[in-house]
Amino acid sequence: MASDALITTDKAAFLAALPDGGRLLGLDLGTQTIGLALCDAGWSIASPAHTHKRGKFTADKAVLAAFVAQQSVKGLVIGLPLNMDGSESPRSQAARAFARNIAVLGLPVLLWDERWSTVAAERAMIAQDMSRARRAEKIDAHAAALILQGAIDGLSYA
Repeated sequence: MASDALITTDKAAFLAALPDGGRLLGLDLGTQTIGLALCDAGWSIASPAHTHKRGKFTADKAVLAAFVAQQSVKGLVIGLPLNMDGSESPRSQAARAFARNIAVLGLPVLLWDERWSTVAAERAMIAQDMSRARRAEKIDAHAAALILQGAIDGLSYA
């Protein structure tokens, strides 16, 4: 089913792949961690879930597959790190490669521009007077929530 899984930046194509909606899982891919966020089935609000420490892809895939099954996730939104001018970078290519590899889960994948997500997440946590240590622990999940919220807001107007 991996070859049939949709991987796109096109909101309309992603919407067409999910005509009945359903919970979405947002991912903020770091080199050492993956931030996870979930939204409700009606795509109203995204919330941070947790941060997964990356290891070998096979182990990461197993953790994500279990989380997807447990939470009844119907689609994935993966942050696409673009340069400020909108061009792609080596990190963008790494995100695309991750999307191709995780497609074995058989879920549609929307790649979403994540510029400023980590900065915005950190500013929000500072505004909440969160300690530096706590911010470091939670930043990726909060960035994933901002990526996912941006996507579901964008999908509402597609």
